[in-house]
Parts: sequence; C-alpha cells; structure tokens
Amino acid sequence: MTDVVVPALYRQIYMRFRASIAEGLLKPGDRVPSIRALASELNLARGTIESAYQLLISEGYLLSRGAAGTIVSPAIKAVPMSSKSQPVSLPQYSLVHSGEPPQPFQMGLPALDAFPRKLWNRIASYELRHSFWDGAVYPDARGHSSLRRAVAGYLGVSRGISCTPEQIFIVAGYRAALDLISRTLLQPGDSCWVEDPGYFAAHDFLREAGATLVPVPVDSDGMVVEAGVEHVPDARFAVVTPTHQSPLCVALSMPRRQALLEWANHQQSWIIEDDYDSEYRYHGRPLPALKSLDTQDRVLYCGTFSKVLLPSLRLAYLVVPEKLVLRFTELADKMQSHCPQLWQVTTAKFIEQGHFGRHLKKMRNLYAHRRQLLVDALSAKLEHRLSVDHQVGGMHLLARLAKSEDDRGICIRAKRAGLRVEALSKWYLKERSEHGLLLGFTNVVDKEQASELVERLAQIIGSQPERRNDTVLYDACR
Repeated sequence: MTDVVVPALYRQIYMRFRASIAEGLLKPGDRVPSIRALASELNLARGTIESAYQLLISEGYLLSRGAAGTIVSPAIKAVPMSSKSQPVSLPQYSLVHSGEPPQPFQMGLPALDAFPRKLWNRIASYELRHSFWDGAVYPDARGHSSLRRAVAGYLGVSRGISCTPEQIFIVAGYRAALDLISRTLLQPGDSCWVEDPGYFAAHDFLREAGATLVPVPVDSDGMVVEAGVEHVPDARFAVVTPTHQSPLCVALSMPRRQALLEWANHQQSWIIEDDYDSEYRYHGRPLPALKSLDTQDRVLYCGTFSKVLLPSLRLAYLVVPEKLVLRFTELADKMQSHCPQLWQVTTAKFIEQGHFGRHLKKMRNLYAHRRQLLVDALSAKLEHRLSVDHQVGGMHLLARLAKSEDDRGICIRAKRAGLRVEALSKWYLKERSEHGLLLGFTNVVDKEQASELVERLAQIIGSQPERRNDTVLYDACR
C-alpha cells in the first residue's frame, strides 16, 4: 500500500492562495491577511505563514508593500493550476422571488419610490441604539410582543377583527403562515378547497405539504361555494382571498361569505383567509374581513406587510382562534421565528406613532392615480386586442385576451423584453381556463412611462406567433 505524501504546512498555504487567485476568488489588488493575523486564525507558527508568503512573493503572486500590507499582484492573471472538466449544465428552476431588481408591470410590489425611507431609517436607527436586549437574546417564537399588540389594535379598528395579541403569530411571509397552519392542523391527504384561478404559489405549497387540492371555480361573486359543497363537501380546509380575489380582484359576496362560514361550522372545517392587499380599495370603504363575521372561530386570518411596506421585511401575521393558541405556540416554538427583531420593533413603532395609517392613505390616492394612468395607456394603444376588468381594488390590472391569444407566449416574450407580465391562464388548476395578462401598476410613475411601457407591450402582442400548447412555455412563464 502506497503512503500518501502530505505537503508541508507552508506548501499547503501556498497552494490554497494560488488556487484562490487562479479561480478569481482573490483578485488583483486584493489585500491578504497579515502574517500575524493569518497565523493566529489558523493556529500556526508565524514562520510557517511567512515561508508561504515569501514563496508567493518570489513567484509574483503577491506584492509586499511594507507597512501598507501585502496584496495580490496587480499584474497577475488568473491561470488555472490544472485543467478542469467543463461544468455540467444543470436544469434551471424559476424562482417565485429571485432577489432581482423589480421590472415594469411586476405584481405584488408596493410603490418603492414612495416608501418613507428617511422616517423608517430614523425609527430603525433609534431602536438599534436603544433596544439592546431585543437584539441580544433569543427572540419570542410567536413574534415580538410590541408588534403583536400593534397588529391586534390595527385589525380591531381597520378590519373589524376582535383578537388579542396572544392570538397573533408573526411569520416570515404568507407561505410561512401556511407552513405553521399545515404543521399544526393538516394531515396528509386532507382535502382543501382552493380558488380556481388562484394564487399558484399557495397551491404549490399546500400540495407539497400533503393536501389534496380541490379546485373551486370563481365568478364575479368570488368562490362558488355551492360547487365546493357539491364536489367535496367534507373538505378539511378552504383557502380564500375574499376581499380582492387573487388574481381576478373580485370580492366574495355576502351570501357566499355566509355560506362558506356555515359550511365550515357544519363540517368543523377550517377557512384560511388570505387578506393580502385589502387596504387598497379605490371606491368606497375597504370591505370587512371574513374573519370579522366568524362567530364560531373557524377562520385562520393571514395578513402581510409585504404589500403595504416592503417585501424585504419578510413580515406577515397569522390570527388563530383562541382554542388553538396553545397548539400553534408549541409548533411555533419548535419551528422558531425567522423574522428579524429589528424590523418587527420598527414596524410596531411605525404603527403606534400613526405613520402606518397616514402611509396607507397616501398609497391609496397614489395607486388610484397610477392605476388610471395604465388604464388610459392600455385603452389608447391596445383597446382592439384586450379589455381591462374595472375592479374597485387591488394592486394589479387584469387585461383579458381572446381565447385565440396565447397569454403564456406573450408572457415569455415580455419577460425577454424586460417586462414582468403574468399570464392569467397559469393561475388555473383545471385545463379549461381564461386568457389574459396581469399587470402591476404600483410602480408606473407618470403618463410618459405608462405610454412607453404599453407601446413595448403592444409590439410584443402584435408580433405574437400562432398559439402553442407546450409545457416549455408553461414552465418558463412560471
């Protein structure tokens, strides 16, 4: 058996630096650690590090500048130490949220230019300076107490929901709320009514969690509860967006709200209410939440700050019935909260000091204006190719297309052109679907921009080839 020869320690250090320079991890001009610092970090003798550095300097990889430190030589070029096989081309997955800069027409984004950054940063800076213990200890898995109190107060006044802070759980987004609900109440194979069309990310999550999805059609009055009762009357859950149905933006009518609650009470089933952008209604007052009518505690209410403040905060909240508080607390403690404490406390202060209410009022007026800018531009350029649904709320427009139009193909071409258009047909679970384009308007800042964006969209629609029915288009559009 042949013994393996291990290079001397200084030689190992030398080879690590060469490899990092060759692979571009260390770039020309980058400063490297001092001999003393690296020796301390690796728990090696200074002489070992010095030998490695001297060898690298003698070969031109490093350049010593005396008291100014040692850097990678500006004249060096990355040369691989040995030939490597070509990287394997891995299949790409299209993320729901990729972290990329926002694109025109992107849905689900608030007006980023109108966010009160200076005010927010001032509150956050104050909390960062004065709230040492909040950031130093393990956080409450249910969410910071100040934010839970603030949310309870806001819901009582604005959404008609009577709840205590103990019923509120702060979570890292809507899907985190679904995760907590699923871990607490869902059994594999449980039937779950979902709106069709409906939010595809929620559908995907529930399916992965083990639910059996039951598509329930949506019309101008929201989810057709009678169809759900007729098809699967003993479903364990129903997931609804009653204020602004996602993506059609219709409201669940009062008779259907009552029918849905009656079904849940009779079957002892649970309703998951996703109240994602209820604050934005441009005619009349915001509709009360379904939860406000829930006298038998069958509704699990989900709200979010992503649409009203910033998505990057990763802050949402879940209101659970009093009888489930203990079970949800146990599961939340095992899962642990992933919401940054600083943003929780800052959001609580933002609400308590009255800034939140003023911000919402400002945004309603701004969005009503920006919505009209996009409607006018679409009417002027594309009236013969699409029709806009004039709903009273929401953060996006639905522009319907003829069935002969391939909305998914348009979606692909628009994305390549830098426009984040969504295809309505991809939000359906059943094969038979309507065709249209979903267009976010919150970041359309003026008439000129609206006209320019619609002109680009018109060119894409005008050059749309004959409709294709392949899964490649579907996957790419997702």
